[in-house]
Amino acid sequence: MTLEVGVLGYGFMGKAHANAMARLSMFFPDAPAIDRSVLIGRHESALADAADRLGFDSTATDWRDVVDDVDVFYNLGPNHVHREPSVAALEAGTPVFCEKPLAPTLEDAEAMAEAAREAGDDVPAGCAFNYRFVPAIQYAKELLEAGDFGEIHHVRGRYLQDWLVDPEAPWSWRNDAELAGSGALGDLGAHTVDLLRFLVGSDDLAGEIERVSGHLQTFVDERPTEDTVDEADPETRPVTVDDAYSAQLAFANGAMGTLEASRFATGHKNDHTIEIHGSEGSLRFSLERLNELEVLRDGDRGYETILVTDEDDPYIDHWWPPGHVIGWEHLFVHENYEFLSAVADGRVYEPNFADGLAAQRVLAAIEESDERGEWVTLES
Repeated sequence: MTLEVGVLGYGFMGKAHANAMARLSMFFPDAPAIDRSVLIGRHESALADAADRLGFDSTATDWRDVVDDVDVFYNLGPNHVHREPSVAALEAGTPVFCEKPLAPTLEDAEAMAEAAREAGDDVPAGCAFNYRFVPAIQYAKELLEAGDFGEIHHVRGRYLQDWLVDPEAPWSWRNDAELAGSGALGDLGAHTVDLLRFLVGSDDLAGEIERVSGHLQTFVDERPTEDTVDEADPETRPVTVDDAYSAQLAFANGAMGTLEASRFATGHKNDHTIEIHGSEGSLRFSLERLNELEVLRDGDRGYETILVTDEDDPYIDHWWPPGHVIGWEHLFVHENYEFLSAVADGRVYEPNFADGLAAQRVLAAIEESDERGEWVTLES
């Protein structure tokens, strides 16, 4: 059976997933057969060009015409369009893959997770936390679950970018609370929260995040519109989201956590770094060196840098000989392989909408903490 795939959105993430789908059968021969059936967007001329470039058979300007007819629906649109199309697809019994954060608000995320629960386990609902599928992250999880680092004491996560440092950088939907929900907190922090839950969230490691203390900051209050940015007196629109955030975390088993993300971290392009310190060792990972994992075990005098490209490392046997590194785009192939295989087999996929909701609850608590100026306890 060939899965007919419909995709909403043809920007950054649309390209990333279309590229992954095009390479899936080449490198993962046991992946289900798929057809990039229909690409969905608002503007017909741009949509037709995108469909031709990205290899889609047809186009549609209304997702309502698609969600009942395809076998799989990818919602890669802006945050404010995550809820309605995804819920409609799930109510039609169509598996859904949705970009992160799951929704702009906790209320929307709760509604989406409830729709996924009602659809049942045989209708997968995936949330796009693609960094779970880095081979080095998968290897780190193996080491953690084997108990290599003992009792977890400290967990650190930061995600630093600098694409908004220039105050004249144009306004986009990502700067609007109504469209995005939040700024660096949701866009970048969602990834970090999910990775920490994935790596140390089990009961025998750090456990779930129980309390948070957060601080959000906006550095530039308005930005020029994209169509007037080069004019002498450009029009501007207000920035209503955070440019950066930081947070302290308290985990169920006593571990301490710190989080940070910024779009104003000059000199950092896409620096997502995770550090975990235990009683018997530590590990460190940076997305900008995604083929490497730094590991310190009990008795070592310093960190060992492990190149996670051996044939028996997660996913690597599908790619190149040892030492021939993979890149950011390969993570989407791994992610699509796992999700589409779950669809074909009618089984649960993780990370799913429940994971997206769990991350959203942490983000909402960080925002609430910033507003109240005090620690916030998450609902159990």
